[in-house]
Amino acid sequence: MKICVIGTGYVGLVAGTCLADMGNEVICVDNDLEKLKKLENGIVPIFEPGLEELIKANCAEGRLKFSSDLDKAVKDSLVCFIAVGTPQSEDGSADLQYVMAVAESIGKAMNGYKVIVDKSTVPVGTAEKVTQTIAKYYNGEFDVVSNPEFLKQGAAVDDFLKPDRVVIGSNSTKATAIMQEVYAPFFRTASRFIIMDVKSAEMTKYASNSFLAIKISYANEIANICEAVGADAEMVRIGMCSDKRIGNQFLFPGLGYGGSCFPKDVKALLKTAKDNGCGYKLIQAADEVNKEQRQIFINKILKRFGTNLSGKTFGIWGLTFKPKTNDMRMSPAITIINALLEHGAIVKAFDPKGFELAKLIWGDKIVYAKNSYDALNGADCMLLLTEWNEFRRPDFDRIKELLKSPVIFDGRNQYDAERLKQRGFEYYCVGKKI
Repeated sequence: MKICVIGTGYVGLVAGTCLADMGNEVICVDNDLEKLKKLENGIVPIFEPGLEELIKANCAEGRLKFSSDLDKAVKDSLVCFIAVGTPQSEDGSADLQYVMAVAESIGKAMNGYKVIVDKSTVPVGTAEKVTQTIAKYYNGEFDVVSNPEFLKQGAAVDDFLKPDRVVIGSNSTKATAIMQEVYAPFFRTASRFIIMDVKSAEMTKYASNSFLAIKISYANEIANICEAVGADAEMVRIGMCSDKRIGNQFLFPGLGYGGSCFPKDVKALLKTAKDNGCGYKLIQAADEVNKEQRQIFINKILKRFGTNLSGKTFGIWGLTFKPKTNDMRMSPAITIINALLEHGAIVKAFDPKGFELAKLIWGDKIVYAKNSYDALNGADCMLLLTEWNEFRRPDFDRIKELLKSPVIFDGRNQYDAERLKQRGFEYYCVGKKI
C-alpha cells in the first residue's frame, strides 16, 4: 500500500518507519529541510531504541523515503497520516494550526479517493474540522478517520510493531476496511482492532492518558501521606498492586509525570470539560498534584541545605523526563535544576542522551559532566532525577569518595534505604521517612 505520513516527530517518524517495515511504500513529509537531509543520510534527530536501524534498512530497500513535497506525496498515496504537533495553547487547549494547515494542503492536492488519518493527538471534533477544510478544496470522495497513537517513548518501536490494540475511529465502512488492511500485518487476530465512531476515538486518547496521569498523581499523594505518618510507600504500593483490580503499572511514586503527552493531554481534556460545562475535579487535581510533587522534592533539598545554596554543588543523574529517550519536554529535572540555580547553586549534570537538548535550555548555566561519576566529583550531594538503567547499581563506595558529604536525594526510589544507611549515607527518597 502507498502511504504518506506528514510530520516526522516522534509519532510520525516511528509510524512511517514501522509501516514501511511491513512492506508498504511510505513517504514521510516534513517542511524542515535540514531534518530531511539528516534523515536521508541516516541521522535520526530523536533517540528511540531500534528506530535508527529500521530507518536505514527500509531506506536501503526503497520502501521509506523522505520529502518536503506534500502535494506529490498526497497524490501518490491512498492513506495519508497527519502526525504534526498539537502544542498546548495558553488556555490549555490543543493548538490545531498545524493540523489545519496540513488539511488545507491535502485538500488542494487531492486527486481521488483517500483516507485521511488523524494520528496527532487532537480534541473531539477535529476530524469534522479536517473534513470541512478538505471539502473547501476538493469535492470528491474521501474519508477522515481517527487513529490515536499509544506509543511509550523509549519503547515506541516495539509498541507500534506489537500493539496491544489499534483504535480506529471511523464513520465509513470503506475507510475502516482500508485501515484494517494497513494494520493487519502487525497482528494475526482481529480481536485487537477496536472500531468505534470518530469522536469516541478522539476522546479515547485523552481519557487514557489522563487516567494514567491520575494514577501517577494518586501514587504520589499516597506517598506523601505515607512519609508524614511513617508508613513505607513502597510496601503500600506492593500491597495495592497485588489486587488485580488495581494492577501494578503507573503507581510508582516519584517526581511526577513529564514529557510531551501527559501534561498537555491533561490540560487539553480539562479545557474540553470546562468548555462543555462538565465536572473536572479529578483531572484538575492530577495536574495540581503533579506540580506540587516537584516542589515537595525541592523543599526537601532546601530544608537540608538551607535556602542560600551559594557555593554548594549538586551532582545530577538524569535530565530527560524518562529513560531511553532524549526528550526533555516537561521533564521534572527542568523545574528542579531551575530552582537550584535560582537559590545560587552550582549544578553538574550527566544524562546518557539528554545533553544536546539540555544545552538548548541551560547553555553554560550548568556543567555537563563527562560521565555519571564525574558529575559527583566534589559535589555536596547527589540527586537522582531519571531512572536510567546504568544508574540502578552504581559503585556506592566510589560515590562516597567523590562527594564532599555522603548525601543522596533519590527522586525515583531506586536505592535500598537501609543498605545506604549502613554504608553511612544520608538518604532521602519519596514516600518514606528516613
